[in-house]
Amino acid sequence: MTIPPKSETGGASGVDTDERRILNLLYTGLNDASIARHLGVGHRTVQRKVQRLMERLQANGRVALGARAQELGLLPPAGLTSGDDGGGDGGRREHHGRRHQPAHLP
Repeated sequence: MTIPPKSETGGASGVDTDERRILNLLYTGLNDASIARHLGVGHRTVQRKVQRLMERLQANGRVALGARAQELGLLPPAGLTSGDDGGGDGGRREHHGRRHQPAHLP
């Protein structure tokens, strides 16, 4: 029997590194197909893993899964993303393109 290294397990929750990646990608708003492409696995693989995560974390849906993962410390607190500077915009930056110039008046 092989025991995975400690970094591969999620402690009491039993969530491994791949499952944490899926949780983080779900947290960013990606659907199963996008997660599958991002991770290089099949769509059904992601669906099965999400279903197992919901069962294991006792969540009855994706929103509940995210909330439960946050409670267990598997995801950052709501509203924070990596690199968030606390500016209140959730890490989004305003796009400042060319400003509208008033029409040339004669």
